[in-house]
Amino acid sequence: MATKKYLELQEFSDADLVNELKETEEQYQKLKFDHAIKGLDNPLRLREVRRDIARLNSEIRRREVVAMSAEDLAGRSKIRARRRKK
Repeated sequence: MATKKYLELQEFSDADLVNELKETEEQYQKLKFDHAIKGLDNPLRLREVRRDIARLNSEIRRREVVAMSAEDLAGRSKIRARRRKK
């Protein structure tokens, strides 16, 4: 089942996703710094933000794959097939 955050990302435009990713990465860096200096009240917040970054990256990549031409997809399939053989 899709999470609420995943469904929210579906509604974002491409530019909004990139902006959100940039802001979230900056927030993560700030949280890491604060945690190293004085500690956080809830250190699990770092994990949540890291997972949000992964969700954003996944959605951006999913949209790139959907927008690929048939030729690009064929090349991608060859690469994936090569990886599976190892």
